[in-house]
Amino acid sequence: MSKWNSPEWESLLRGETCPICQQGKPFGIIAELETSYLTCSPMGTMYGNCTLFLKRHVVELHDLEADESCTFMKDLQRVSAVIQQATGAVKMNCEIHGNTIPHLHVHLFPRYRNDPFEHGPINPRLVDTSPYGEGAFEVFVQNVQALLREG
Repeated sequence: MSKWNSPEWESLLRGETCPICQQGKPFGIIAELETSYLTCSPMGTMYGNCTLFLKRHVVELHDLEADESCTFMKDLQRVSAVIQQATGAVKMNCEIHGNTIPHLHVHLFPRYRNDPFEHGPINPRLVDTSPYGEGAFEVFVQNVQALLREG
């Protein structure tokens, strides 16, 4: 039986066993916004790769109330612009999946000239090292936090 057809999946969908909900927040929070938390890890796929988690449990974008949807999109626009500014990325990819953790979240992937996935999709399974050098992750986080405070 597929995980998507299991009682465990149904429990995740309802938020009963959602790890984000059980903890109260996601791990790796670097900023709190109006409807969401911005997270980042030094083991990200790309330099500046972050994830934006909705504070409350919903599974799909269309599950949001109209006002909440607008505010979440404003949060997403804001962090996307800040990450692009902080990294100098030539393109920002925003992806919504939720195939393993069905709690609405958006992956933000800065893209760069000559990055390993240029002209194609990012494959996190092909990355096994941190994109950050010594102290670079902390500098990135500080830059993002400062830019968010500015505007």
